[in-house]
Amino acid sequence: MLIIIVFTLITGISTKLSAAIQDGKQSIAIADFDTRSNIMDNKEAIQYVINELIRVGQFEVMDKYDVEYLAKKDSLEVVGCFSKICLSNIGKRLGVNKMFTGGIQRLGDKIDVNLGLLDVETGTFEKQIVKEFLDIKGNELMMIRITINEMFNIPNDADIVKKLTIKSEYESTINNPYELRLRADGPRMGVGFFSGLNGEIMKRPEKDGGFDGYPFMFQFGYQFEKQYLNEGNFQALFEFIPVISGMDQGRFIPSFTFLNGLRNNKNGWEFAFGPTFTFTKMAKGFIGPDGLWYLEEDAKLFENQPNWDPSFEKRMDNRGIVSLNTGFLIGFGRTFKSGRMNIPVNGYVIPGKNGMRFGLSFGWNGKDRYQPNN
Repeated sequence: MLIIIVFTLITGISTKLSAAIQDGKQSIAIADFDTRSNIMDNKEAIQYVINELIRVGQFEVMDKYDVEYLAKKDSLEVVGCFSKICLSNIGKRLGVNKMFTGGIQRLGDKIDVNLGLLDVETGTFEKQIVKEFLDIKGNELMMIRITINEMFNIPNDADIVKKLTIKSEYESTINNPYELRLRADGPRMGVGFFSGLNGEIMKRPEKDGGFDGYPFMFQFGYQFEKQYLNEGNFQALFEFIPVISGMDQGRFIPSFTFLNGLRNNKNGWEFAFGPTFTFTKMAKGFIGPDGLWYLEEDAKLFENQPNWDPSFEKRMDNRGIVSLNTGFLIGFGRTFKSGRMNIPVNGYVIPGKNGMRFGLSFGWNGKDRYQPNN
């Protein structure tokens, strides 16, 4: 009975190879795949290579179970078989035309994938290829696929290849193995506070040039960002943030900010700085002898004051005209992750001679994670 089972299995394998020859395809097998640097599981690597060779469609690929059976039956040592002599001998015993071999290993801060296609009859390599990748954890299978595609002249996705091979292209995936970029652009909302003189002006009655409100107001806007540089743990960003403030107090105060910043892709911390522009009502005036604020046209009220020379300046005043005011913003914050959602939380300060503005904001986005190993 055992003899019949063995004969049936051998006949089945021979039938597969014969069918391949009739289809014009040469047979191929893989004995082992070198993963001794422990980058990935050896059995997973072998199965993936077999699947990729099937995908290439140029060969009749011998199943790993057939290889294991024949190796056990004929006492063949396939583990660690990488030399031409060993591969040629194994190939003849398996009855295939080609043997596929290779490995993946870490060399310094790079990962090398090397592949070879050996002609069993001549005992020489028909094709050999070595490709170097960045050490980006979680993308090893994609690296093997890219190298196999190049070996058999199959086009690769150029964008994925660049991100896995060119340092300036990848988005610190050393620290974010599941995505090539940590992005925080999206809607923003929060609250801004006025301190100092500007805070007092916000609370004053309108008849005195104030805004009859509170020294804080809610804000709503959107952050647009563009990454222009990535090195190591950080990416450099340019950000544009238009914001509308004061609608909770019946006012419409638009502003926009341009920022340059750095973000750590590993933990999400970031800081940025740049000019900010706000449209708000401003008026030219002076401090009178009584210590109160007056508009410029009120200077005639004090013409008869001896030795009085008013010093005019512009500041926030509800009786003035809408003007463009500039400032310098310093921002800081962190982007938190929840599944596929990014939640940026930021604070900012805007120093000024009439008081400091500061605030807090948060937002979210649902940017798709770009996974080159999918």
